[in-house]
Amino acid sequence: MRISERVDNAVRAMAELAVVDAPSLKAEVISRNQGISLKYLLDIMRDLKRAELVRSKRGPDGGYALSRPADEISLADIFRAIDGPLADVHDESLRGLEYPAPAESLPRVWMAIRGSLRSVLETVTVAALVEGRLPPEVADLAATYEATTDERHGA
Repeated sequence: MRISERVDNAVRAMAELAVVDAPSLKAEVISRNQGISLKYLLDIMRDLKRAELVRSKRGPDGGYALSRPADEISLADIFRAIDGPLADVHDESLRGLEYPAPAESLPRVWMAIRGSLRSVLETVTVAALVEGRLPPEVADLAATYEATTDERHGA
């Protein structure tokens, strides 16, 4: 699984919008706060707007705002707005994917991967992210990852 730079930047931009104490936030502020190129950020914001995750307002009081409350926007929503399906196997539906032996069980592996991604990305909202209150299952997965990574690297 590869998390693209665009998705990473989109999530960070959405986090900025979730904590702003104003009706909107200018792209220049998000760009500066998160160290994202303004041109690149504007492309990302266009995708988020197209997906109806943000709204924009022009003018001196303009900027970007979340289109709905942060606790109603999951990381999966952002991921899909930027990169499409969570786990895609060469643009095939996983339900119809079949391989001959000895790889016939591979589609079930791809299904498990998509399911595990959903179990994390669909349960973590932008609000949970910015408040640091990840669902217990997600926090447990992160802790397990940290522990096994430390073991592998002898830390």
